[in-house]
Amino acid sequence: MDKRALIVDDEPATCHLIEKVLGSVGMDSLSVTRSAEASDILQHGKFAMVFLDDQMPFPDGPELTRQMRDSSRNRITPVVMISDDKRPAAMVRGFQAGASFFMYKPLDRERLLMIVRATQGAIEHEHRRTRRVPVKSRVLLKHDGHVIEGESVDVSMEGVLVKAQRIVPVGSSVDIQLQLNRAMGPIVGVGSVVRVAAANHMGIHLGRLSLPESQKLQDFLLPLIPD
Repeated sequence: MDKRALIVDDEPATCHLIEKVLGSVGMDSLSVTRSAEASDILQHGKFAMVFLDDQMPFPDGPELTRQMRDSSRNRITPVVMISDDKRPAAMVRGFQAGASFFMYKPLDRERLLMIVRATQGAIEHEHRRTRRVPVKSRVLLKHDGHVIEGESVDVSMEGVLVKAQRIVPVGSSVDIQLQLNRAMGPIVGVGSVVRVAAANHMGIHLGRLSLPESQKLQDFLLPLIPD
């Protein structure tokens, strides 16, 4: 996962303070003072954290948050909403839009640092969850009554890249049997084809594994993922 943070505020002093706190914990940051520019950046880039001023020309902080929650790139990215408005309604509006945290100006450095550190734990968890591990193992797919044999190329807790005898169209649902470890038995569930890479490679999202099957996959992968 990208460890950059995006800071959107029309006050350079606020941006500078957040940049310094992020830098103290090893995070890079990008600051912008125009919300329209931020909207474009968020459409094309993925960020580990986003800080948004709630009172800017359209799109303001809450609107940018709604855009993020409706996007694929930053849908689950933690958002820290910052505001001069001390009224409870401002906080309610921020959280209703999808903000993760809310801070009043002037920003308290220690509280800001606590929020950044707390969020880093979630960032690292997400990083490990989506890390692809090169794994070669037998894969059996079933689609429209046909069994397709294949081999995994890499595996994450979210999905698997499969080299297969034939390709299934993107968007198709497939029954999958992933034989990672003979001792633990196959991981069985339903996946969906989300991309086709090269002539005979498919990316399959494992979004519908049962809890026991997800736990088996996690137990297999976590020892292979570096800290």
